[in-house]
Amino acid sequence: MADVKRVYTFGNKEAEGNGKMRELLGGKGANLAEMNLIGIPVPPGFTITTEVCAEFYKHGKEAVINMLRPEVEKAMQNIENLTGMKFGDKEMPLLVSVRSGARASMPGMMDTILNLGMNDQAVEAVAKRTGNPRFAWDSYRRFVQMYGDVVLGMKPVSKEDHDPFEVIIEEQKAKKGVKNDTDLTTDDLKELVKNFKAAVKKQTGEDFPACPWEQLWGAVCAVFGSWMNDRAILYRKLNNIPAEWGTAVSVQAMVFGNMGENSATGVAFSRDAATGENLFNGEYLINAQGEDVVAGIRTPQQITIEGSKRWAVAQKVSEQDRKTKFPSLEEVMPEVYKELFDIQHHLEQYFKDMQDIEFTIQDGKLWMLQCRSGKRTGAAMVKIAMDMLREGLIDEKTAVLRCEPAKLDELLHPVFDKKAISNAQVITKGLPASPGAATGPVVFFAEDAEKTLEKTGKRAILVRIETSPEDLKGMLDAAGILTARGGMTSHAAVVARGMGKCCVSGAGELQIDYKARTIQVNGFTVKEGDWISLNGSTGEVYLGQVATMAADVSGDFGQLMDLAGKYSVLKVRANADTPKDAAQAFSFGAEGIGLCRTEHMFFEGDRIKAFREMILADDEAGRRVALAKLLPIQRGDFEGLFKAMNGFPVTVRLLDPPLHEFVPHDEKGQKEMAAEMGVPLQKIVAKVESLAEFNPMLGHRGCRLGNTYPEITEMQARAIIEAAMNVRAAGMPVHVEIMVPLVGNHKELRYQKKIIDATANEVFSERNDKIDYMVGTMIEVPRAAVTANQIAEVAEFFSFGTNDLTQMTLGFSRDDIGKFLPVYLEKGILKNDPFQILDRNGVGQLIREAVLKGRGVRENLKCGICGEHGGEPSSVEFCHYAGLNYVSCSPFRVPIARLAAAHAALN
Repeated sequence: MADVKRVYTFGNKEAEGNGKMRELLGGKGANLAEMNLIGIPVPPGFTITTEVCAEFYKHGKEAVINMLRPEVEKAMQNIENLTGMKFGDKEMPLLVSVRSGARASMPGMMDTILNLGMNDQAVEAVAKRTGNPRFAWDSYRRFVQMYGDVVLGMKPVSKEDHDPFEVIIEEQKAKKGVKNDTDLTTDDLKELVKNFKAAVKKQTGEDFPACPWEQLWGAVCAVFGSWMNDRAILYRKLNNIPAEWGTAVSVQAMVFGNMGENSATGVAFSRDAATGENLFNGEYLINAQGEDVVAGIRTPQQITIEGSKRWAVAQKVSEQDRKTKFPSLEEVMPEVYKELFDIQHHLEQYFKDMQDIEFTIQDGKLWMLQCRSGKRTGAAMVKIAMDMLREGLIDEKTAVLRCEPAKLDELLHPVFDKKAISNAQVITKGLPASPGAATGPVVFFAEDAEKTLEKTGKRAILVRIETSPEDLKGMLDAAGILTARGGMTSHAAVVARGMGKCCVSGAGELQIDYKARTIQVNGFTVKEGDWISLNGSTGEVYLGQVATMAADVSGDFGQLMDLAGKYSVLKVRANADTPKDAAQAFSFGAEGIGLCRTEHMFFEGDRIKAFREMILADDEAGRRVALAKLLPIQRGDFEGLFKAMNGFPVTVRLLDPPLHEFVPHDEKGQKEMAAEMGVPLQKIVAKVESLAEFNPMLGHRGCRLGNTYPEITEMQARAIIEAAMNVRAAGMPVHVEIMVPLVGNHKELRYQKKIIDATANEVFSERNDKIDYMVGTMIEVPRAAVTANQIAEVAEFFSFGTNDLTQMTLGFSRDDIGKFLPVYLEKGILKNDPFQILDRNGVGQLIREAVLKGRGVRENLKCGICGEHGGEPSSVEFCHYAGLNYVSCSPFRVPIARLAAAHAALN
């Protein structure tokens, strides 16, 4: 272990590392090294590698200190040689900063310590050397406060508790009758240091450490420790950053922005991170240290004149007041500003991406402390990539790869007004099941959502314990959907995403009382008709009406999609059940429909009545009478879909759900059905009881229905073939694919194909014409995947239904997984929710095996997936590698899947 290099130095335009060593040095350490190598002014320092973070958690603090000591002492000597100061010296003390830096940017998630090396001797030496005792004591009090918070555990545990140091500062300011920290005198600051140390002694029982080396080791280990703090863990979870990556630690010679009116500190962006506008922007503070800008204790000022003027307009500050009280850095220090402007331009040109930079101005000299690719909104991401492409800074492939597929979601749905959201009252939080912003009056029943829209023209928020297919119309008419139960792939979530409808699911704190028509949650009572707002992008639920605005889908978005189409191999289709959904998907660039769920067509208006007549019929003749009423309705629906897709393939899945989903299970609903159908209530009750199943997911559904009642398959096959022939006769190309669901045995498929072919031939002879069509199957039963070679003898295409395939392979019910999933994720039993991100090692292997076996029998077998995974970027990537022809997802996820497919091809 001794021969492993754990420390990399940088300084004076030299560095042992470079910008490509992010995995080892973290983003900050790698970029500090790279900035040195390209001649940017950076204070000298060294970086302790991310590998040491893993060793820290494996071997503990003392073992890591012993391992690091020789290399760190040597690296510290390098800083001393470059600065002419000495760490721990009484005459020329070297002070350092200690910062974290993971390979993925995690702004504000881990801890930082400035002015380390300060003690009672050092403070006097700094005061003497600079001739500025106030600055020296200000630096000392800042160090004691930061070190106390980060290393000695003085930080308050709960939000209700006050930071003991802040309490002491406020008391001191009140005693002296001053408003700002900067108004405190040198003597005031001396008193603060004394009181800070007393607070440390009182709370910890130990004296504040005076030895700089003891301080350094405490700080380094505290930064490693902060890798596992709650906010860092949560941030990694939200951004899919693996815990095993660890953080590096960068130690740097201090430069001071708090040396007086000729010193400052700031944060800047080479372009606008919110809009993508090509405008250098940022904030700075005179006579301050880095943490002051982001802490919000003092109001920072704008760096550029343009930014300052815009800020003044927004804050209703006059131009005269702006110039005198809030001038820009460009006005206050024009020469330093010009150097900063040139450096940010150099960095952007060099790294070829928008830069987030931190800087300090010490006594008129500019120092760069950090640069990294800046975080940005979805809109800014697209604009910056396309602007840089037009500027010739990056090529087409880089522009595509620069855009994260998942972030496109922000561009496709309505969003809350930023100002309104900052003032909104959060009452609970669920899962962000379907992005967007929705606001409206609360209703508890689907029919009430329909009535609200009909009577008032306003869309309601449909609040349910959980939704079922019967709620479909109400969901369609609602502004958004909120459920107490269900996960990211629950019925509500899946259907909402398909509609591009905002949805928050699994908000377990909701106590929904259907009888009283109220919600009780966290001390709030929300009655029917009261307004609430849903944030489908965060899962937050707000009290009252929050203003929304349409997301801006600009020309850049369309150009990005054109590029994605140019480079992707995998095609993208949409899951669409109505012509409206199909048209939406087509506008987003879908190249066909990969899944049309015919059962969704039966829930509207008179259709459900005819379908229920079929269910109630005592014999085949009765069923055929009812099915004859459904035939023209289904035919019309399919015609609409074929027209919307204009020659692209349309995959129609035959009836899949068990029949009990089409009948009411409550007494009120059964009475209404009996009255409407003109049959005794007892007959309805008996039929509902006869349809009940212990495990409906594995019950009488899918191809089992079609093989038990062949007349259902006959009607649907006839509707599909006749619709296709009608549309073709009108001069439009048609590409028909008929999909048989839930096949587990090749014989099941053979029976169904025989019925479909016989029906098609009947239609052909009636019309004296023919049309091409394909018959395939949905692979969602593990046995079908394992015996795919037999099934491919019959099937002309495979579509993997990954929702049910995941349920059956892992043995998890997607509606009940919420009870144990958080524990499994926390314990590391599962890395992700398998219903959100495809389980590559289990479900993925079945898909690979099925593709391989199927194509061994039928060389040109078309294969795709149509589960919700079809719109999830890493799952799309897997489908590319597995050799699938297409993925199919809900319309509003089509652009995400298209970009993810391009990423997979380019990577």
